[in-house]
Amino acid sequence: MNIVTAGVNIDDLILMALKEDISSEDITTNSVMREKKLGTVQLICKQDGVIAGLEIFKRVFELLDRETVTKLYFKDGDKVKKGDLLGEVEGDIRVLLSGERTALNYLQRMSGIATYTNNMVKLLEGSSVKLLDTRKTTPNMRIFEKYAVKVGGGNNHRYNLSDGILLKDNHIDAAGGVANAIKMAKEYAPFVRKIEVEVENLDMLKEALEAGADIIMLDNMTPEMMKEAVKLTRGKAVTECSGNITKENIQTIIDTGVDYVSSGALTHSAPILDISLKNLRVL
Repeated sequence: MNIVTAGVNIDDLILMALKEDISSEDITTNSVMREKKLGTVQLICKQDGVIAGLEIFKRVFELLDRETVTKLYFKDGDKVKKGDLLGEVEGDIRVLLSGERTALNYLQRMSGIATYTNNMVKLLEGSSVKLLDTRKTTPNMRIFEKYAVKVGGGNNHRYNLSDGILLKDNHIDAAGGVANAIKMAKEYAPFVRKIEVEVENLDMLKEALEAGADIIMLDNMTPEMMKEAVKLTRGKAVTECSGNITKENIQTIIDTGVDYVSSGALTHSAPILDISLKNLRVL
């Protein structure tokens, strides 16, 4: 996914974040900096990881003042280490001070997700299992968080509810059963859409396969159950497992034979990467 052409107006989202932080004025900055004065500040990494969101960081300052110049010494996806000078921002000191927190919030959050994702991907090395994210994202941050997953080496599941059919437990309950839910989805959706169904046991799996599901999500199954489910499914549908998958337990599913593993932890539990703006200097 290219964050620049993802079909979402990135500037609108960044402006919303800036308005959240500056509802009328930055009273602290305005009290100590009464007029425009040029300065520069350094972007310093304080923790090893994978960097993501540098262009978003840069864009925050540009939206505050188009004359702001950001020099970046790394690119998204690069491995960074504690102490690395990631870049420098030069411009009106009032802009540097007012945009600092919003810019860092994006960069720290996105880099944390990229780093956590990269750690998970490494744990799957040597297997054919592909790592997916979920819709368990921060409101108004999905485009940024899913982009960060890609930067970290993971893959995106559906972007939103308009992007794919996934019949989960409540959909199945509403439809009166697995078979009827799949039948209704086939009747309603265009034939080009694949239908994914969440199953919790082997009986539901068999019903989903008989009804013609394209993708089977094995939800909260033990590794032993997953192995049996994969045997029953092989050649009939693609398999995905989900349910509290973290870097602590992801290796337990490698030998099950599933095609994909989805983890909400990539976006809802990744800690931030510690990055700071330091050493502001008046020019």
